[in-house]
Amino acid sequence: MAARRQVASVCVRPCDVELARTLLAGSGVLVGTVAGFPHGDTRTTVKAAETRELVEAGADEIDMVLHIGRLRSGDTAYVHDIAAVVAAAQGHVVKVILENAYLSDEQKITGCRLTEKAGAHFVKTSTGFAPGGATLTDIRLMRAAVSSHIEVKAAGGVHSLDTLLTLHQAGATRFGATATAAILDDFAARGRGEQPPARATASGEGY
Repeated sequence: MAARRQVASVCVRPCDVELARTLLAGSGVLVGTVAGFPHGDTRTTVKAAETRELVEAGADEIDMVLHIGRLRSGDTAYVHDIAAVVAAAQGHVVKVILENAYLSDEQKITGCRLTEKAGAHFVKTSTGFAPGGATLTDIRLMRAAVSSHIEVKAAGGVHSLDTLLTLHQAGATRFGATATAAILDDFAARGRGEQPPARATASGEGY
């Protein structure tokens, strides 16, 4: 489905990177996976080692979870484990999941700024495992907290085209969704062309 619909990427479990790479060969669809998932509480060295191994296995993009507990406690020095993952990714795209459902607005802004400072490419709202996912308020907040060369990914709760378009207008450029086919079918049915204004990531449940 992902290859046929030409989505941006497929996000899979770390153990499935090689399989996804084989199945998507020649399609132009990227293989994404996760590091430090889902709570971000593995040690920095483990996150970096996991990232290196996943890139060697064929992952094009790494969605890492920052250390949520350390961010909540104000330990921003520890949250710089983002930089270790960026270095281990060797130039591959790194998206940093904040898990906004557990953060105050101030903590979300801090997480966004730490992400940009560390050299990552995206800030992302959610893992899909927390009580809440992407919201319009959070997308606006995150977009305002980083410079224009950092992109915003909305994940969790993106179940319809209307939601996707609303979040896109607020500044999101990537969308993690399990309802990818339904969203793209709706887009085609509305007669607006073959591709939506921003690209989706087809995800396994919770990714």
